[in-house]
Amino acid sequence: SQYTPINVTENGRPCILFWAKRITIKFKNYTQLDLTDKTFGAHSKVDVKDSVCSDENAILSLKFGDIDIVKGLVIRFIMVNTHYKQSGQNWFSLNSVQIQYNGSLQAMFNATDIYAPAAYSYHCQYVSSLQKHNALLVPISKDDIARLWQITFTDFQIQGFNVEAAGKFAYTSDCTSFFTPAILMGLVMSLVLLLVLAYALHMLIHLKSIDRHYECKASTVHFPKSKEIDAEDEKEPLRNNTECYELKDQPILLKLYI
Repeated sequence: SQYTPINVTENGRPCILFWAKRITIKFKNYTQLDLTDKTFGAHSKVDVKDSVCSDENAILSLKFGDIDIVKGLVIRFIMVNTHYKQSGQNWFSLNSVQIQYNGSLQAMFNATDIYAPAAYSYHCQYVSSLQKHNALLVPISKDDIARLWQITFTDFQIQGFNVEAAGKFAYTSDCTSFFTPAILMGLVMSLVLLLVLAYALHMLIHLKSIDRHYECKASTVHFPKSKEIDAEDEKEPLRNNTECYELKDQPILLKLYI
């Protein structure tokens, strides 16, 4: 990257790191302002002295001063470090992002969907108030003036706690969820195919089991030959001179009347 991260220190030790590839802000229908060069790099004049570091709370304050029509612009990131018994570890969350100008609070965005283990840094391709970028920054209330502002951080990365002495970002926790719509649909389809395959295998094994069962029970059909009978029995004259023949070579006796 052409920019180095903002490094807030306390007593000579780094405590907050922040970086973004691009920062843009827009109020109402005024021209969009690009704050990137004013935030990072050799010519940056952003003031971070109002930032606060502690074990439980951290505030990154970026004071830009007068930029175009916006006078006394300040962007503040409010972070909290909380221990959760369920996970057995601390997590930090970005509770809100605030915009101030002319010495007063003008907009406040809820950012509680931005969180990571406290030992990690947080990264996201877009942290923005715009819906096209998934709007991780949401106005606190429906009537809040924040709806008149558009703010977007591209390739956003921040760490508010447990920063190493070397001043480098810790392992990154990315905002990209494993269960994106495309991945979730793929998992569902895979599960359906797996169930169909399992059912087909079950039926195949079941049919083979039935075949094996009947093979074991099957026996050779045997039709014993009838005992030799006298010729007199084979041809029995009837009263009306009709001859009757009994065929006894098969178990079923057939009588033919001629």
